[in-house]
Amino acid sequence: MIDVLEVVVRVVAVVAAFLLLPLLVGQTEHKVMAHMQGRVGPMYAGGFHGWAQLIADGVKFAQKEDVVPTRADPVVFRLAPGVAMVPYLVALAFVPLAPGWVGVDVEVGLLVVLAVMGVGVLGSLMGGWASGNKYSLLGGLRTAAQLIAYELPFVLTAASVAMAAGTLSLPGIVEAWQPWWIAWQGIGAVVFFVAGLAELQRPPFDMPVADSEIIFGAYTEYTGLRFAFFLLAEYAGIVLLSALTAVLFLGGWHGPFEDTLGWLWTLLKTMVLAVVVIWLRVAFPRLREDQLQRLAWQWLVPLALVQLALTGVVVLV
Repeated sequence: MIDVLEVVVRVVAVVAAFLLLPLLVGQTEHKVMAHMQGRVGPMYAGGFHGWAQLIADGVKFAQKEDVVPTRADPVVFRLAPGVAMVPYLVALAFVPLAPGWVGVDVEVGLLVVLAVMGVGVLGSLMGGWASGNKYSLLGGLRTAAQLIAYELPFVLTAASVAMAAGTLSLPGIVEAWQPWWIAWQGIGAVVFFVAGLAELQRPPFDMPVADSEIIFGAYTEYTGLRFAFFLLAEYAGIVLLSALTAVLFLGGWHGPFEDTLGWLWTLLKTMVLAVVVIWLRVAFPRLREDQLQRLAWQWLVPLALVQLALTGVVVLV
């Protein structure tokens, strides 16, 4: 009975984090962009500081008509938002918040998270293919090309940290982490974070949804709550990427009074990285498709290999 209760508590905690943290990131994005760009709209709804903007967005999406294009594949079209969203819920269960505070602790947790995150991108591919729209299809093809290009440096830099820690367990990696790893694994941290942003199709790596060229890419034909699910998946991806970066490269729960406030340090590092993601959207222009591919193959992949080789040398010596 105690084991069943523990499982229920862990499941409820993971689902609650999945539902709340992406919404918090979305609200933060509204406010950060409003301050940085002088936007009036996000600061208006509800009065004080636009506190009701997120509620207004939810009501707007719920009121919109759910349309399935005539030429679309209806089954795949309807499944795509769920395929995009659910993998991030599964992956979040393996990310530790503090010692013993993890939904599922397995010895190969890092491999599971990386594999599941790759599945999440398939939602965009399915949506682009099933929409019966050439702009959606082109967005899906760009998503596929971007995934192929940036998955390699993403995985290589994660492997570098696993090699340094001597384990594929995410809690084990945090326990093995030392402050000097920030310098030792610094190149890998930057490559990992940038590659993760590209996989999430976040600006400035949002060519698959370039509104000036292909309307809104794979999501062009989506409306209402189905479109909202894609947005929720994007924000959940930001939370997961930020949490993984904090766990792998910034020591997770390590900090002052970590025995009692370890969970707070993990959340704080995660939210700071999420704000960096939002800042990058505002501060940098969108890359062209050729620039995006060149960055991956000519810069990030070689840097990831250098980081992997450096880690190997230090571990062996």
